[in-house]
Amino acid sequence: QVQLVESGGGWVQAEGSLRLSCAASGRTYSRYCMAWFRQAAGKEREIVAVVNWSAGSTYYTDSVKGRFTISRDNARNTVYLQMNSLKPEDTAIYYCAADVNCVGLSSRPRVYDYWGQGTQVTVSS
Repeated sequence: QVQLVESGGGWVQAEGSLRLSCAASGRTYSRYCMAWFRQAAGKEREIVAVVNWSAGSTYYTDSVKGRFTISRDNARNTVYLQMNSLKPEDTAIYYCAADVNCVGLSSRPRVYDYWGQGTQVTVSS
């Protein structure tokens, strides 16, 4: 079992910044990918970014490239999402997720085995 706890959401004006954190605890795995998804009201959950824990390779959805950065801290078992130049369309609940048998940087929610509780990000214009 893996437990994921997110923090760092909140309200910010457009062009502002926020940093989300996701602390992982529990069992460790050798092939591990961590991702951030988001779900806006009335929309499906979508991928934001993924990081391969051991290799450090990353994937970003097109709409956040150049604005968001995913990173991980091995010592703290924590993954971060630095979000800059936020836009109102970034408003959503952001979820951290873990793929414990990672064979690629997947964008599909059903690939992920564990999920955090979500943290709300609201960007006002």
